Amino acid sequence: MERRATLAPLSNKTFRSLWVASNISNLGGLIQTVGAGWLMTSLSHSNDMVALVQSANTVPLMAFSLIAGALADNFDRRQIMIWAQALMLAFSGVLAAMTWAGLLTPWLLLAFTFLIGCGGALYNPSWQASVGDIVPRDDVPGAVGLNSMGFNLMRSIGPALGGAIVAAAGAAMAFFVNAVTYIALIWALFRWSPELRERRLPREPLFGALGAGLRYMSMSPALIRVMARGALFGVAASSVLALLPVVARDELHGTAMTYGILLGSFGVGAIGGVLISTRIRGRVRNEVVVSGSFLGFAVGVEALAFSPSLFLSCVALLLTGACWVLALALFNVTVQLSTPRWVVGRAISFYQTTTFGGMAAGSWIWGVVSDGHGPVVALSLSGAMLLLGVVSGRWLGVSEFGTLDLDPLGAFTEPQLRLDLRARSGPIMVMVDYVIAQEDIGAFLAAMRARRRIRIRDGASQWALLRDLETPDIWTETYHVATWVDYVRHHERRTKADADVTRQILALHRGTEPPKVHRMIERQTVPVHDDMPLKLTNIV
Repeated sequence: MERRATLAPLSNKTFRSLWVASNISNLGGLIQTVGAGWLMTSLSHSNDMVALVQSANTVPLMAFSLIAGALADNFDRRQIMIWAQALMLAFSGVLAAMTWAGLLTPWLLLAFTFLIGCGGALYNPSWQASVGDIVPRDDVPGAVGLNSMGFNLMRSIGPALGGAIVAAAGAAMAFFVNAVTYIALIWALFRWSPELRERRLPREPLFGALGAGLRYMSMSPALIRVMARGALFGVAASSVLALLPVVARDELHGTAMTYGILLGSFGVGAIGGVLISTRIRGRVRNEVVVSGSFLGFAVGVEALAFSPSLFLSCVALLLTGACWVLALALFNVTVQLSTPRWVVGRAISFYQTTTFGGMAAGSWIWGVVSDGHGPVVALSLSGAMLLLGVVSGRWLGVSEFGTLDLDPLGAFTEPQLRLDLRARSGPIMVMVDYVIAQEDIGAFLAAMRARRRIRIRDGASQWALLRDLETPDIWTETYHVATWVDYVRHHERRTKADADVTRQILALHRGTEPPKVHRMIERQTVPVHDDMPLKLTNIV
């Protein structure tokens, strides 16, 4: 895959407009994070409650991303993003008002943080899935990197600005500023006019869409490895952001401004990670980048745990910030480039669920450890866990970016039927007959293994390969789909990359005519009277 400049996607007017607006919103979100984290230190002296602020922000990404991903693949993504931003604006406004009125308690703060996180969970899959629609495939890594860079650019100034706002005007002002910043992104989304795909088939039911996404993930080993690695990284690396308020207060004896400076250092390091990511990926394999990120983050965490000064802590956070964005951006790009457009929202949501679920769990775990043994012990243990992440690359190595063409094949023509079927008619059984010479059986079975994975990945069930006992050259592939519309959808999910497997199978077919396809609807035979024996016909 061609290595494009990191800043190349900014030449796209639509991406540039949304990127700038997103960064304004990110700035507000980071100011809100500082306000919530520091306010909790005054509302509660429990390290566990302070760490739960981070969990409340990330739990929704684990709990609701799957549903949001299914919505992103089945509805207008722009509309979903507008509604998500509007909800976050409303929740932030109410949070500011209650804080100003002195009505906030620790659990109310966590509740509003959770609700704002729910808006983010609804927004993120639609925004991430839209990146591949806005910019060309070769610019996707740069676009993902720019999104990370923009967020971390805001992280480099937002926390310090948030700390200054909290110190000067209180947490309520920080929450109010956050509410105002959503307006820019809502305006940019209203001005964007995406090209909507024509839908010939009805939308998938919510649970059916979730099942289809899960089935696709389960049949994609590269995606499973990315998600497992992302979850491990999330659990281990979450200690830094979860415990940073405690480090600033207890270890460095600082103020809200100290916390803002520490977060800003993490953000500056992340920006550096984005700027060097293209060059690094062009020289080493993806797995080397991931393992190096685990290792570098471990070194940074251990340095932060034992740092005696603000300066050394900032240096350690520069390293952890760079490793954070190198790992997470590469995971994100791998998911996007390994997934066809029909399921990319769900793939991103599964990735976010595992990764941010790991962060939510990790934030709670390190908070509990810190409560019992102090932040130094908690950070040290998370560093040791990150070293395990390096070793896990032996089994969970991240693949290189694929060069497969995942655009729809578009070769399927719906057959003319002599039965009057409705879209929901079914179940449908499909049989495909092949004639295979004895000397080609090995190659045929290898191709059919790939065909089985493709069939199940795209919605088939009960796949089987049969061989005729009386005419051994005849092989029959069978599978089921729930309804006729599922059968049509199954074929429309076929990608251009899948055509290679089809060509291999057709090259091995020795029949005088193309493989015969039988499409049948199942009907259960029942006796007319209870006392009438059921007559069965043997099928040879």
